[in-house]
Amino acid sequence: MDKPWLKSYDEGIPASIDYPATTIDSFLNSSAKDFPDRDALIFGARVGSRLMDARMTYSELNDYVDRFAAGLQKMAVKKGDRVAVMLPNCPQFVIAAYAVWRIGGVVVCCNPLYMPREIEHLVRDSGTETFIVMSSLYGRLKEIRKGGPIRQVIVTNIKEYFPGFLKFLFTLTKEKKEGHRLDIKGEGSTSWFQDVFAERGAKPSRVEVGPDDASTLIYTGGTTGKPKGAQHTHRSQVFNSVALNVWARSKRAQEVMLAVMPFFHIYGLAVVLNTTITGALTAVLIPNPRDMLHVLKAIEKYKVTYYLGVPPMFVGFNNHPDVGKYDLSSLRFAASAAAPLAPEVQERFEAITGGKMVEAYGLTETIAATMDPVDHARPGSIGVPLPDTDVRVVDMETGTKEMPSGELGEIVIKGPQVMKGYWNMKDGGSGLRIGPDGEAGWFFTGDIGTMDTDGFFRIADRKKDIVISGGYNVYPTEVEAVLFEYPKVLEAAVIGIPDERRGEAVKAFVVAKAGETVTQDEIIAFCRKELAAYKVPREVEFRAELPKSIIGKVLRRQLREEDSAMRKTAVTA
Repeated sequence: MDKPWLKSYDEGIPASIDYPATTIDSFLNSSAKDFPDRDALIFGARVGSRLMDARMTYSELNDYVDRFAAGLQKMAVKKGDRVAVMLPNCPQFVIAAYAVWRIGGVVVCCNPLYMPREIEHLVRDSGTETFIVMSSLYGRLKEIRKGGPIRQVIVTNIKEYFPGFLKFLFTLTKEKKEGHRLDIKGEGSTSWFQDVFAERGAKPSRVEVGPDDASTLIYTGGTTGKPKGAQHTHRSQVFNSVALNVWARSKRAQEVMLAVMPFFHIYGLAVVLNTTITGALTAVLIPNPRDMLHVLKAIEKYKVTYYLGVPPMFVGFNNHPDVGKYDLSSLRFAASAAAPLAPEVQERFEAITGGKMVEAYGLTETIAATMDPVDHARPGSIGVPLPDTDVRVVDMETGTKEMPSGELGEIVIKGPQVMKGYWNMKDGGSGLRIGPDGEAGWFFTGDIGTMDTDGFFRIADRKKDIVISGGYNVYPTEVEAVLFEYPKVLEAAVIGIPDERRGEAVKAFVVAKAGETVTQDEIIAFCRKELAAYKVPREVEFRAELPKSIIGKVLRRQLREEDSAMRKTAVTA
């Protein structure tokens, strides 16, 4: 099959890479050996206008991981056991995940926003027996322990790796108030994180772990039915972290990564954290990605070179009233993924920082699949496939016919970073299918898009989000892109609503920029100049903010549900 995207690669980027046949945690060993005194993690908090931080070198981090891994083995955690981690971005997450991998366990990532019912599904489906949780979240876990598979819980307090004065302030002002103070005496098989560590210098017993062994379960959002666990191997994570360092031309042990994407999400774990450890970069951990003042101060103070995020983060960055007060010139590379990036957001970011910004694309099941070449990104595209990755556009009916350049179809992906399959599927379905080459192993994304003659891909929309108005397909991202061009609009989202004449009509949700007043009539008038009549919003609802996921992705599904409930209420009133 032809790969037109290879001609679009930046100079020096190979079509294929020689990936080491190793485990993802082995890179921590290498980085600690080669750069023992380099900061691996910087962690702290913003207190007013000050950043207070603590630092952990690669040598220290590797020692912590060895000791925690040895402690887990003493707790009878063995190869193949699933260990859930329910933590924000903090050193404890890094230590726990790499320790589990080091002894052949499987990290089960658990969203800290999950409620007991959601946690219970994850625990029972994965068969998790060991659960590592933040003290302020323990109450949710306690509700579902009885009668379930969990046999032991490890609890940590967020302050454990704070610098001394910050730890004192936290204990004095926030620990009890925010529910971090916890008494686990009498709680059966429950330990404090610090008590798990083996003695200084301890190392875990050697376990034979190979590239194709399962390493991680990350549960999808569950757009249909209950969430499914995407099962990644050491190989898929090694591929991703090595390929991204090559693509970005990372300077080993010289770059600084802003770690704002949550580590329990595939983006934060595989793209941010593992890429950092693999390249011996320094990760600046920020638990709250919406604290834009913390982000700006951190970039200036730590001379951050990489900032990976999602569009709403960059919108907030560009529009922060104090953005011009900070020296952001250290940023040389930023990547946006998980949702379409408006070209004007990209242009504005580059103008502010002087760095390059690209768009990338991937899913929980595939990690990173495509990315704009750093030296010649194409605004509005999701870039080209990474080395050793095959991406195609196929017909939406059978999925076997490859579509010509420029024609819409479903995007399918095959490569070393694609998951092994969904975990514990009762019907035997792995989530992978036979693709246009007649071979198995392709993941059908559900995203509709095109590929041009240079191999650049563009996303039109999700299959489920398409609005069919009067028999015509309307792609919400196209309408949203126009809305973003209106100078008074900060954020926008589009859904389909019932319409007696057209079947469906377009409705826009708009957040105005601070200090701006905007009306429905002017929004509609602007869209009429830019869009075909059937694409123009029939209704515009103004909001103070849009509902978003933990990573900042606008939740169109929630907007649809809220709009539907409103219409039902109006009918019965």
